[in-house]
Amino acid sequence: MRRAFSAATIVAALALAVSACGGGDAGTAAPAQSAAADPSKITGEITWWDTVRPDSEGPTFQALIKDFQAKYPNIKVNYVNVPSDQAQNKFQTAAQAGTGAPDVVRSEVAWTPQFASLGYLQPLDGTRAVENESDFLASPLSSTKYEGKSYAVPQVTDTLALLYNKRLLKEAGWDKAPTTVEELKKAALDVKEKTGVNGLALNVDAYFLLPFIYGEGGDLLDVQNKKITVNSPANAKAMASVADLITSGAAPKPAIQDSYANAMTALKDGKAAMIYNGPWALAEVYQGKEFADKENLGIAPVPAGSVKAGAPTGGWNYAIYAGSKNLDASYEFVRFMSTPEAQAKVAKEIGLLPTRLSAYDNPDVQGNKDVATFKPIIDTAVARPWIPEGGQLFQPLLESYQSLVGGKTTPEDMVKTVDEKYRGIFKDWS
Repeated sequence: MRRAFSAATIVAALALAVSACGGGDAGTAAPAQSAAADPSKITGEITWWDTVRPDSEGPTFQALIKDFQAKYPNIKVNYVNVPSDQAQNKFQTAAQAGTGAPDVVRSEVAWTPQFASLGYLQPLDGTRAVENESDFLASPLSSTKYEGKSYAVPQVTDTLALLYNKRLLKEAGWDKAPTTVEELKKAALDVKEKTGVNGLALNVDAYFLLPFIYGEGGDLLDVQNKKITVNSPANAKAMASVADLITSGAAPKPAIQDSYANAMTALKDGKAAMIYNGPWALAEVYQGKEFADKENLGIAPVPAGSVKAGAPTGGWNYAIYAGSKNLDASYEFVRFMSTPEAQAKVAKEIGLLPTRLSAYDNPDVQGNKDVATFKPIIDTAVARPWIPEGGQLFQPLLESYQSLVGGKTTPEDMVKTVDEKYRGIFKDWS
């Protein structure tokens, strides 16, 4: 699972922020130490919590660690892979306790400002960790900021697209991917009728609802005016379109649990023609029997609603624990792992999207057609709110999505319920 977010521990941690042991209040954190004058002489042992898929993505990052240690033999890196749906709470718990947290953590973009607000992250301005900041794409860079300070370095950026089986769509009479939700429904029904295969596999996950919400011109919050906007006609219409995909038969009723894995398996095995997913999924998709010939995989922008095609911005950052005993080694590790060369290697081998502008000029990146396909989608993706409460937005949406899929609520009641839960988070918002 790539996009699971838990709220329970976040609420508790926010309440305990004043007494946090992991680094104190973000505004009064100790100044970052300067790296050694000669980086090759930096010594130390650091632990990095990574959250990528260990089988399809992990080897690339482990190879980068070997390159780093060859250049910096006096720094030992302990690589620990933590499932992405556990890392947020696990890091939070360790940082709160003041023991067991890694020196460096792969932090999802929504977690970063929340961790920073709790004092768990080391400020990075003026350290070797932040190198040539102007080279980063604006949206991923903005996710690393909190109250004017940098608390992370962008690792990879992502968004959602429509992934589809070209062979199945062609057999159903579609030479191109559907461009609207209305066409998506029609294409899925045609696939089912003419091939006997399910047209679309849905993932019951809040992040995957955002293209439908943005497509109708909706959103969850108006941060600038401190307004909760989830309970709107646009969002109710978006949820109705999702429900219609299921009731019409365009998509089978998804399982509430393990729907991500089920959708991926269905696509890889040729049991579903289309899914929504991001660049992180491609390495796994290509392991499927349907895509032994990579040319059979189509990648297209998410279908548009009645207003626009709107994919969300996502991604991951490198962040350093405020309580690290090896800050200089951690700074150097983050700097190395976020260089254009390191990002180009990741893009070439597993198709994850660089956060540095200069990386897109690298021949290895330009030679990856999947990255080239996703880049224009990234350029038009909708930015999410990088606020400390951002990590709490998805759990209420997920729970209500599960109720909608289970036939326990209507689209109108669904967005009303989410609104009520958001008001428990944003108590002073209108």
